[in-house]
Amino acid sequence: MIGGEQGWDIAEVARRSGVPSSALRFYEERGLIASIGRRGLRRVFDSDILERLALISLGQSSGFTLDAIARMFAPDDSPHIDREMLLARADELDRTIHQLTRMRDGLRHAAACPAPSHRECPTFRRLLKAAGARRSRPPRSSKR
Repeated sequence: MIGGEQGWDIAEVARRSGVPSSALRFYEERGLIASIGRRGLRRVFDSDILERLALISLGQSSGFTLDAIARMFAPDDSPHIDREMLLARADELDRTIHQLTRMRDGLRHAAACPAPSHRECPTFRRLLKAAGARRSRPPRSSKR
C-alpha cells in the first residue's frame, strides 16, 4: 500500500473505492478527477480522491451525466452544486416514481384481475388506453 501524505497509487484507489482502474483513467481523461503525479508508471492520487469518487457515484446513481457531474466541481476542486439542478432532478425522479408506481399497480391488478379475459377488464382497458396515449406523445426533453 502506498498511502498517507504521499498519496495512493491507482491500484490502491481502485481497491479502496471499488472503482476499476480503467474507470479511474477514464474519469481522469474527462477531467472528473486528477492525479497528483506518478510513481513509476502508476498514477498517484491524493487521499481525498475517495470522497470525490463517492460524489461521482452519488451523481451517477441520481441519474446525472458525467458532464453534469463535472460541472458540479468548482475550479478549486470543491463541490459547486447547483441547487436548482438538484431540485429539477428530484422533480424528474418524482415523475418517474409516479409512473413506475402506476405501472406496478397495473401489473398487480392484471395478475389478480377476476375478469375472464384482460380485454374484458375495464381497469386493464384504461391502462392500455393510457399506454397508447403516452406512446403517441413526443418525448420530454431532459435538461441536465
